[in-house]
Amino acid sequence: MAIAYNHPDVVSVILEQKANALHATNNLQIIPDFSLKDSMDQTVLGLALWTGMHTIAAQLLGSGAAINDPMSDGQTLLHMAIQRQDSKSALFLLEHQADINVSRTKDGQTALQLAISNQLPLVVDALCTRGADMSVADDKGNPPLWLALQSNLEDIASTLVRHGCDATCWSPGPGGCQQTLLHRAIDENNEVTACFLIRSGCDVNSPRQPGPNGEGDEEARDGQSPLHLAGCWGQEEAVQCLLEFGANVNAQDAEGRAPIHVAISNQHAVIIQLLISHPDIRLNLRDRQGMTPFACAMTHKNNKAAEAILKREPGAAEQVDNKGRNFLHVAVQGSDIESVLFLISVQANVNSRVQDAAKLTPLHLAVQAGSEIIVRNLLLAGAKVNELTKHRQTALHLAAQQDLATICSVLLENGVDFTAVDENGNNALHLAVMHGRLGNVRVLLTESNIDAEAYNLRGQSPMHVLGHYGKENAAAIFELFLECMPEYPLDKPDNEGNTVLLLAYMKGNANLCRAIVRSGARLGVNNNQGVNIFNYQVATKQLLFRLLDMLSKEPPWCDGSNCYECTAKFGVTTRKHHCRHCGRLLCHKCSVKEIPIIKFDLNKPVRVCDICFDVLTLGGVS
Repeated sequence: MAIAYNHPDVVSVILEQKANALHATNNLQIIPDFSLKDSMDQTVLGLALWTGMHTIAAQLLGSGAAINDPMSDGQTLLHMAIQRQDSKSALFLLEHQADINVSRTKDGQTALQLAISNQLPLVVDALCTRGADMSVADDKGNPPLWLALQSNLEDIASTLVRHGCDATCWSPGPGGCQQTLLHRAIDENNEVTACFLIRSGCDVNSPRQPGPNGEGDEEARDGQSPLHLAGCWGQEEAVQCLLEFGANVNAQDAEGRAPIHVAISNQHAVIIQLLISHPDIRLNLRDRQGMTPFACAMTHKNNKAAEAILKREPGAAEQVDNKGRNFLHVAVQGSDIESVLFLISVQANVNSRVQDAAKLTPLHLAVQAGSEIIVRNLLLAGAKVNELTKHRQTALHLAAQQDLATICSVLLENGVDFTAVDENGNNALHLAVMHGRLGNVRVLLTESNIDAEAYNLRGQSPMHVLGHYGKENAAAIFELFLECMPEYPLDKPDNEGNTVLLLAYMKGNANLCRAIVRSGARLGVNNNQGVNIFNYQVATKQLLFRLLDMLSKEPPWCDGSNCYECTAKFGVTTRKHHCRHCGRLLCHKCSVKEIPIIKFDLNKPVRVCDICFDVLTLGGVS
């Protein structure tokens, strides 16, 4: 009552009474009991504190009042003072040796946790000074430092750190892995907390770890440092702070990626610049796919990042992959005009060769990719138009083999050597004909002075190649030759004596044979082995009969020293004759039959061979 009604004099009298009673010799003295509680479960010491009578409280303690007695709910006076946010009373209790670890509140909170949640920095400081355990986590696993930072109580957090609180603090994370407070702050996108922890000396490099029994999903094994994580989430302030406080800018995760790879992949421009500007960054690090940061920038079409890397590492664009290709080669092969233009703009070497067996240049690759626009831009950028492949082929040879008439024109416009021959002696026209590229043949014949009669090492002209390799459009290509070169020598043989007609006949190319016969070629010319279209072994002579049947004028006569039918040698006793229908050179025995050839205006009987006699009498179905 004396305390409740603020009568300090009365309290003093009671305290004196207790002191006197304790020293009395008889047992009849009444001794005041300071542990008694009122209806509100308050002791006299607690009542003195809550009414601000701290001097009286000190006297009560001196007279034996208990400072650590718990209330019915388990709380001590220290807990109650903190919950009432009564810093003065809490500090008083601490100064008078209140036990800071004696018990917890009914919610399981320690005095330190309670002081943090009630935002009492002076009390926190006093508790830490007196050795409060700063590692005890609450029922949700949050350590005191995290509680302070979560509530934006940086002054209290600083107090904890000043008293030696562990700023790293490993604890369970996603999937049961082990993580630090820094991992958690970054993962929760709390840059303020992350920066505080970094400045407080936490571990800035360790990745998350598996739990004690290997717990944890991908996060436990991805090997990503805090710098990787912050770079991934675009946390610019956290990245800058990490770099300032010694984070390893070259740390590689489980996939071999450095933070710069991650930042580029996620297109975080400011972070990319921060990382590239770091004096210790290594821009030649490769991930498990063999990609450098520059390769990563090119893959994600991040030209600004690529340009920034080149300023720091001028040779980055010339780095090659496991196939020997640099970035220009890859961009050209992928017909990636945007990347090609960028690389040209940063002075990439447009004549660099792939470091493999083929040793192709970017121009060769552009032709193979069939990209006219890339071909044009490479030529404008200084690509050498006459560079050769290992088979001594120019870009024109490569274009001629594909259906790339426009690119053939572009190369001719830019001065490609159309006279160049490859290791087999083929010029571009040989190859265009060989692959049946009608459009390319037209360009080569009409836009250049290419030698259409040139022989390759097999002794074949483009026309012989047409007979040997002719496709479905061979007849159209043949007509184009004659359109451009009406005097083309159709009967000129190759090294083995084959004419274009004989080659086409041996390949069974009926359309080409008909076109050649219509153009007036000799029919019976023998090759070096004595083979001609009359004696070449085929399953049926149907094509030969139809070719003979379609003759509309007398063909040129063949010449030689032997009969084309029986091979008898001509001499004094064996005279030369000609079949007036097919023009073959024959002996008397092989040309005994005579018949008028009305379609040639030969109305009197003339000598013909047996085959032509059958054709003239029975028609082309013989």
